[in-house]
Amino acid sequence: MRPRSMTGFGRGEAREEGRTWTAEVRTVNHRFLDQRIILPRSFVALEERVRKMVAAHLDRGRVEISIGLSGEASAGPLLTVNSELAAQYHRCLRQLCDELELSTRIQLADMLTLRDVITLQEQAPDLDAEWPLVGGAVSAALAECDRMREQEGQRLKEELLGRLDAFAAIVDTIEEKIPRVLARRQQELRNRVERLLDGMDIDPMRLAQEAAIMADKCDVTEEVVRLRSHISQFRSFLDSDEPVGRRLDFLLQEFLREVNTLASKISNGDIAHLGVEMKNEIEKLREQVQNIE
Repeated sequence: MRPRSMTGFGRGEAREEGRTWTAEVRTVNHRFLDQRIILPRSFVALEERVRKMVAAHLDRGRVEISIGLSGEASAGPLLTVNSELAAQYHRCLRQLCDELELSTRIQLADMLTLRDVITLQEQAPDLDAEWPLVGGAVSAALAECDRMREQEGQRLKEELLGRLDAFAAIVDTIEEKIPRVLARRQQELRNRVERLLDGMDIDPMRLAQEAAIMADKCDVTEEVVRLRSHISQFRSFLDSDEPVGRRLDFLLQEFLREVNTLASKISNGDIAHLGVEMKNEIEKLREQVQNIE
């Protein structure tokens, strides 16, 4: 089970009776499925069928498919002779020769230069007859592209898991530091109160209440628990066969929200430094997630 990258390339061919259809697929990252399909002019009516094939294989990404034909298709140009028009031209030319008393003999070459005696007509190709070959070439190209996207996706997964481990280690470090940070803050509060009330009696209960209020304001247990939950969810998404790029991107927004809340609750130099490291890891994770389907 693994996610797929949105970067890939594939090429496919299908041959029959002296003609070969070739399809090349190139994909890059994009928020949605954006297709650009290039077909021979006579076969542009097949574009919708190709689009449906692509949509069945890919969930998102910018996709460019170039489809070409070598050899003769099931229909091609057709030359037609307008014999009736040629006969009229011939009669007119003989009439001119008689009226002008010309002894010139009318040649076939003279007739061929006259308009519409021979015309070139484009026959509409048999799309249904050609579609199995076109579809076969596109299917082979998409399959090869899928394999490349899966290989790249595995590399991205390994990179993301490494980054996620680094992020989780920072969360562990913060959790270990929190009790010492709170103890230090409480001691600083006692020292500050003692200096302000030098020589005066201090109500132990009141001091304990203030320390408890301060500890409650600095409690980041909820944020740490949510971050651990997000990390676990991130790992489960990476083990899914479904397209998860959008969900991973949304989850990273939640990562950042919790980190900002945590940093704002604890105004401590060491924690602030770790918060910056976490944001840096989130940004690196986001850069890689942008290419996950």
